[in-house]
Amino acid sequence: MVSQRLFFALWPSTRVRDELSALAQASAPGEGHRHNPDDLHMTLVFLGQVTASQFQCIEKVADNIQVDPFELTINHTGFWPRQKIFWAAPDHTPVQLERLAEHLNDGLRDCGFEPEQRAYKPHVTLYRKARHVSPTRLATSISWQAREFVLASSTHSGSSATRYQVLRRWALENDSNTG
Repeated sequence: MVSQRLFFALWPSTRVRDELSALAQASAPGEGHRHNPDDLHMTLVFLGQVTASQFQCIEKVADNIQVDPFELTINHTGFWPRQKIFWAAPDHTPVQLERLAEHLNDGLRDCGFEPEQRAYKPHVTLYRKARHVSPTRLATSISWQAREFVLASSTHSGSSATRYQVLRRWALENDSNTG
């Protein structure tokens, strides 16, 4: 049986994806599961299992998001030992990224979702089930021009690895950028 879970995310361009993938490969924590380069992303809001009526509601929420495009500077890596996750992230979270996650969470309440209680920590997971990896500063930062956000699905079937698929994209823009 195939199960599908949904989440909103920033999806990197091919260039950013390639740079993140090269960083993951160069960092090689020795064990663990490196994310497929095509699956690298920065989660904004995790939704979990979604009903058909919730799906329509979450699309309406995303349709109403008005946030300017922004630049992310991925400049360090880190490790969460409890979750055994090796990740890359920016030192500074752009205010537009904070607003995007906040507006999605606020709107999704009307769709029956409870917002995450923990503070939003933007990151890109490079490895799962990794051994300890020391945090590092990147010699060369990765510049990510965030121009859109996506709704994606997480699919896991049997013994195969979890894979992600973009279901829909929304451009980042506000009233001053339209029409």
